[in-house]
Amino acid sequence: MAASSAPGETRLALAAGAGCYFIWGLVPLLFQLLGRMGVGPWEILANRTVWAAPTAIAFVLLAGQGRQALAAIRTPAIAKWLALSSVLIAVNWLTFIWAVNSGRMLETALGYYLTPLISMAAGALIFRERIDRAGAIAIALAATGVAIQALAIGRLPVVALTLAISFGGYGVVRKHVAADAQTGLAIECAVLAVPGLAYVLWLQHAGLGHLTASPAAAFWIVATGPITAVPLLLFAWAARRVPLSAMGFLQFISPTMTFGLGILQGEAFTPVRALSFACIWSGAAVFALGAWRRGRAGRRLAVEAAAAE
Repeated sequence: MAASSAPGETRLALAAGAGCYFIWGLVPLLFQLLGRMGVGPWEILANRTVWAAPTAIAFVLLAGQGRQALAAIRTPAIAKWLALSSVLIAVNWLTFIWAVNSGRMLETALGYYLTPLISMAAGALIFRERIDRAGAIAIALAATGVAIQALAIGRLPVVALTLAISFGGYGVVRKHVAADAQTGLAIECAVLAVPGLAYVLWLQHAGLGHLTASPAAAFWIVATGPITAVPLLLFAWAARRVPLSAMGFLQFISPTMTFGLGILQGEAFTPVRALSFACIWSGAAVFALGAWRRGRAGRRLAVEAAAAE
């Protein structure tokens, strides 16, 4: 656990956690590069699943978790939940790829700012987890931000809500699954790689695929695999060693980077939209502060309990 980790390991875990979110913050640039090469969202998604699968499976084998993965596949309850989580993460990935290549970077940032707040609300509704006052304020501010955003664009921010709900739902499903993050990821990638490979082969046969269009296209398409699996591995390793309060702060790195990229690329940032983001940022700040306080209180109680033994 993070509280008992050596200082050196904790610092390394913090670096790994920050690193995974930093990579996720830069991923839109890769998808935009592929978009400029003519690769569509469905083709990017299909190749992402195909090339992520061997990377994720290699990590499982290197960790000596091959038997655990096979046992999970052979257990109907686990396989069912992982099939559902595969669908949810595929919806999330496809929505994100389409959005960043359609000039909606700011809306993707909004979605990932909302994600931890959606997860908190889901935890209360599904798992009967208690929401403290800070959590209630954070959710109220986020809801206000979404309402203002809807007024600003004349409709609900569908992209942001789809990203937040699909990833929040993914987290809820994975909480049900009796498989660790690394094994679960490998199985999810393998499940998605089956239709992904079929689609990639069909595109190549029809002369519509870009995998053989040029060496540069092939390199960046194949790179979507490791760029998908590596940050998830860093996240899984860091999450076991870093307090949840710290991860609560780190998770806002990637949407902040995405927000900055959207502004730099000239997306419209009207005063009403700014007010919407101000509400979301305030909710995120309250959420992170609440997580930090809970983590500090938990560590203090652990120290007091250890001293009393």
